[in-house]
Amino acid sequence: MSTDILNKFLEMGESHASGSSDTPMRADAFQLSNEAKIALIEKNFREIMLTLGLDLEDDSLSGTPYRVAKMYVEEIFSGLDPANKPKIALFENRYKYNEMLVEKNITLFSNCEHHFVPIVGKAHVAYISSGHVIGLSKIHRIVRYFARRPQVQERLTVQIAEYLCEVLQTEDVAVIIDAEHLCVSSRGIEDGTSSTITAAYRGRFKEDAVKQEFQKYLSL
Repeated sequence: MSTDILNKFLEMGESHASGSSDTPMRADAFQLSNEAKIALIEKNFREIMLTLGLDLEDDSLSGTPYRVAKMYVEEIFSGLDPANKPKIALFENRYKYNEMLVEKNITLFSNCEHHFVPIVGKAHVAYISSGHVIGLSKIHRIVRYFARRPQVQERLTVQIAEYLCEVLQTEDVAVIIDAEHLCVSSRGIEDGTSSTITAAYRGRFKEDAVKQEFQKYLSL
C-alpha cells in the first residue's frame, strides 16, 4: 500500500462519509464477463486462503474459492451490475388511493464496503401516489438490488429513496433502514446489541405530521 493511500485510510478510519450517492465504480467495471470475473476472483481468493495457511487439498476447502467467487458475482454483489436493476411497470392509481402506502419490515442483506462483512436488517418504505403505483414486490426488489453491493447504510438509504422517486414519478417518498453491522458486532468493538438507523425523507414526508404518521405505522 502506498504512503498516500495509507495516510488517507488512517485519516478516514471507519468514517461513513461519501461524496456521492452513487456507488464508486471504475469506468471499465463491465468490460469483463461474469465468467471472467468469477475466474479471476477464484484465483485471487485461493491466494488469500493459501496465505492464511489453509490446506486447499482438504475436501471441505477445495471448492471454496470458486463458491466464493460465484457468490460474489451472481448473488451478494449482483447489484453492482445495472443489467440486474429490476424492471418496474407503473400502473394507474385507479382506486384513487391518495393516502400513504407503507411497506415495512423488508428483509435486507448487504455488505459493509469497509470490511466486506454483512449488514443485516429491515427496510421500511412509504410513498404517496402522484397518480401511479407499482407492485408491492417491486419495492422489495428495489431494496434488494441496491443492497446487493458493497455499501454504507447512509448511501443505501439514499439510493433506494432516489430510485423510488424516479420510478414512481413523485417526490413523496420515505425510507428508513434499521440494521446490524457485523463489522461492529463480530469484530472491532464486538457490540452485538446495537443497530444503526438511517432515514431519507422526500417531498411531503419532510412535513412533521406526515413524517410522524409514517413512524406511527412502523410501531404497529
